[in-house]
Amino acid sequence: MIKALLIDDDENLREGMKGLLHRFAPSINIIGEADSVATGIIAMDTLKPQVVFLDIQLNDGTGFDILEKLAAKNDTIKTNIVFITAHEQYAIKAFRFSALDFLLKPVDPEELQKVIRKIESVIENRNDYSHIDLLLENIRKKVDNFKRIALSTSDGIHLFDISDIIRCESTDNYTKFYIKDNKPVLISKTLKEYEELLTPHKFERIHQSHLINLNFLKSYIKRDGGYVVMEDGSRLPISQRKRERLKEILKSM
Repeated sequence: MIKALLIDDDENLREGMKGLLHRFAPSINIIGEADSVATGIIAMDTLKPQVVFLDIQLNDGTGFDILEKLAAKNDTIKTNIVFITAHEQYAIKAFRFSALDFLLKPVDPEELQKVIRKIESVIENRNDYSHIDLLLENIRKKVDNFKRIALSTSDGIHLFDISDIIRCESTDNYTKFYIKDNKPVLISKTLKEYEELLTPHKFERIHQSHLINLNFLKSYIKRDGGYVVMEDGSRLPISQRKRERLKEILKSM
């Protein structure tokens, strides 16, 4: 059984979450509840849960306040965090860059089961929670131009500078990251999800299977249907509908 803590200032929502977990996630054992920043800090510190379902907005602050104070006290956070939020678009973007799990209110049972399956698959192996530090860093700065990204693989969480990502390649429902001075990293998310995150960072989708960092684009070759050569030596095709868009980008660079 996975020891879990619920932190939400609405008792009805806590009861609803307990019902969902009991019905759809029998591997989760609720060992405690908290309804504020103050009681949440005490509960996390004393109960040592393996996973915390944490509401963002609390009566006396936010879920981020709990993590900030515990990180300051204990140097780091050593538990899995699943945020629960009603909207908070900025926070959701920060979660995605930090590889943090989140659930939108009202909680969808199917999404809950996906999160629980992920927690079950990594809880035995994970001993690095640096992605939580990355989340707090991003929340603290309150800027959209994130510099680093956390990538969750089968063997843990890895942090990389976005500027070091050369390209991303789609393989079915997985995305392979090619990163400067690193081995390729395979992530169990679609290329479309990363396209949304990385496009503002000078990444361009040139093909159904390829998202490239324009800073690593070495040359654009018109023959053979058109392809690009990247600084890592890779040759990537350009889809017909993307050619004009790429030409325009290259003219403006």
